[in-house]
Amino acid sequence: MADWEFCQNDAEERLAKVRYFSMMKGDVEFTISVKEFVSPPDPMMKFFAEGDKELNQSTAAFRPTGWGGSMRDALAACLQTIRKFPYEG
Repeated sequence: MADWEFCQNDAEERLAKVRYFSMMKGDVEFTISVKEFVSPPDPMMKFFAEGDKELNQSTAAFRPTGWGGSMRDALAACLQTIRKFPYEG
């Protein structure tokens, strides 16, 4: 357990460490934040990744996300969604 994880007093605080990544899709830069939770609701979902821009705006807009038991899994799921759906900014 990392030292920062001992700062959480109660699981309801949902303390998380945040890391940032970026990727280009054409001329558009996406910033992806990945949260590492101290005590996630489900142990297999310790990491949550979320993009900063909505995709598929003209049909049904949504923000790309990804959950996983590792940072790699959550980030990969988010990146896969960004690659799959159009950005219509």
